[in-house]
Amino acid sequence: MKKFDAPDLQHVPLSILHYEESFVVVDKLPHFLSVPGRHIKDCVVNRIRDLFPQAEGSLAAHRLDMETSGLMLLGLTPESHRKLSLQFEQRLVHKTYTGLVEGVIEAEEGHIELAFRVDIDNRPMQILDPEHGKLGITDWKIIERYDTHTRLQFTPTTGRTHQLRVHAAHPKGLGHPLIGDSLYGNPAENRSRLMLHSTSLAFHHPVTDENVKFELPAPF
Repeated sequence: MKKFDAPDLQHVPLSILHYEESFVVVDKLPHFLSVPGRHIKDCVVNRIRDLFPQAEGSLAAHRLDMETSGLMLLGLTPESHRKLSLQFEQRLVHKTYTGLVEGVIEAEEGHIELAFRVDIDNRPMQILDPEHGKLGITDWKIIERYDTHTRLQFTPTTGRTHQLRVHAAHPKGLGHPLIGDSLYGNPAENRSRLMLHSTSLAFHHPVTDENVKFELPAPF
C-alpha cells in the first residue's frame, strides 16, 4: 500500500456553518483530523477551542474519518456535549453521506450488515470478523450512474470505524470501493481525496429539544 502524505492545512480556515452558545456545526476538510492525533495537534476540536475560548469539555459529539469531509457537530458546553453525544450513541441522529464509488451498480438500493474489527497486524485496516467484530449497518441508494462510476447516498445506522469505506469495498457489501480510498480502493484511481462527504445531520437541539437539520452538498 502506498503511503499517503496528508497536505498541510494549517493555513486553510475551518468553515463554520452554524454557531450558537450550545453547539457549532462545521464543514470538516478532507485529510483533516476531527480530534488531536498522536503527532498531529491541528484538528477540528483544537480549531474550535481557538475560535471559541469559552467552549468547555470534550467538544466533539462524534468524529469523521480523517479522509472524509463534511458536516461535523460539536457541543460547546459539557451539558450540550453530553446530550449530543448520547444521541449519537443511542442512534437517534439521522446521518447521510454522499459517496462516489468505482464501477456501475445495477441495483437501485440496498442494506448492508457486516461486522468488522481492526487488523492488529495492519492498522488501521478493518477486516471482516463475524464472531469478534462490531456490527455495522448501512442503507444505500443510487443518486446517479456514470460511465465508470456511481454516486450513492449512504445512511449509516451505526458509526463503526471506516464503516462506509469497508461496506462499499468488501465483496460481501457493495463490492465497489469508494474512489480515492487509499486503504480499500484502487491505487490506479490516484485521486486527490476520498470521495465521501457527510451531507446531512438531523438531531434534537441540546437546549430546546426541537428537531434541527443541517445539509451540505458534496463538493465533488
